[in-house]
Amino acid sequence: MQKNIAFVIYYHNNNKYSFNALIGALETEEFIENIDIYFLKNKDNLINNLKNLISKYQKVILGISFFTTQLWDINGLLKTLIKKYGKKLIYIAGGPHPTGDPLGTLKMGFDIIFIGEGEETIIEFFQKIRNNEEYKDIKGIAYLNEDHELSYTDKRSPINLDIYPPFPVKYNKFGAIEITRGCSYVCFFCQTPYIAGTTPRHRNIESICKYVQIMKDKNLTDIRFITPNAFSYGSKDGKSLNLEKLEELLRKIKNIIGSKGRIFLGSFPSEVRPEHVNVATLGLIKQYAFNDNIIIGAQSGSQRILDLCHRGHDVEDVHNAVELTIDVGLKANVDFIFGLPDETEEDIKYTIEMMQKLTKMGARIHTHSFIPLPQTPFAKKSADKIHESIQKSIKKLTSRGYAFGDWKKQEGLAIKISKYLKTGKLN
Repeated sequence: MQKNIAFVIYYHNNNKYSFNALIGALETEEFIENIDIYFLKNKDNLINNLKNLISKYQKVILGISFFTTQLWDINGLLKTLIKKYGKKLIYIAGGPHPTGDPLGTLKMGFDIIFIGEGEETIIEFFQKIRNNEEYKDIKGIAYLNEDHELSYTDKRSPINLDIYPPFPVKYNKFGAIEITRGCSYVCFFCQTPYIAGTTPRHRNIESICKYVQIMKDKNLTDIRFITPNAFSYGSKDGKSLNLEKLEELLRKIKNIIGSKGRIFLGSFPSEVRPEHVNVATLGLIKQYAFNDNIIIGAQSGSQRILDLCHRGHDVEDVHNAVELTIDVGLKANVDFIFGLPDETEEDIKYTIEMMQKLTKMGARIHTHSFIPLPQTPFAKKSADKIHESIQKSIKKLTSRGYAFGDWKKQEGLAIKISKYLKTGKLN
């Protein structure tokens, strides 16, 4: 007997956190017991398994979440799937790129785009699918109408993080816990505030500890956090610090996981803003966290470029953050973005000088190339090859162990992405 509905997820390492949140939300609904969910981690596995699933279920929904940097990989995968299976399944997409570029994503061949936060939208979507009801009227989605024009059903209200789990407990897909969503710093190269809003929303301590305890019961005691700014937990505006609330969170987590448990704060998958690095915040790292480093977002050594990017901090804040970090015995990994819009040779000189000063202090440089992203103020800015003097400086620092990162790979992608965002053409 043919079953009814399968939800097939392309559970790629780069996008698993997005699906953890979505499937966690679905698990809060009783009807999900009637829907089988499959987590397929690589392309070949996905392509080969769909044939069997299509024959087994009346309806198969394929979900893909992706970043702009994955655009060509996903486009190729989708073309292969459509050629092989056609309209035998429903293709849905969400995540940073589809949210920022819904029309372009639909033209790739997706049927429905989930825009922005997807927890409530995915629940309503599957309710409609299960009941054989029209789903193109639910809020938070986009699709092509009969005239092949973009139809968008309106924005949903921001969700309350405490209502939904950070990951799907029933499916044993554990990982970093999202403690804050939204960012009040509207950096012009970053999609976060345009997707999640500029008012930070924090998962409350009781909710966080509930899921820490669930992990502890399964002997999972390495605790990491998803947050746009690791030291801003509990802050109403995301800019002023609430160290009392942050310490309460860390203390209660530590009590749950015990002496053998490990907390990672301010390292991957989160970073810290330089102006929030001080004796008190570093003291919390030393007292409660296990990581031996923090990631500090500098982005440029030129104050003019920082201002153009709307960063909201000074060059001096970066120097102070690195000095304080190293003084307390932690390693400082400092993010820099090369090739930012309107960068002059003088700006480049300042960045090189700053990197040299920071590495002499003991910091390591985490290298990135500027990548224009849809929906941001810098979306239509050009991305070009990184200036030769920057390249020489990076190579020299890398050879001495003072720099690391994927700037070269990003450079090539950035040029392709820049052309795409200006022309709308993938080839």
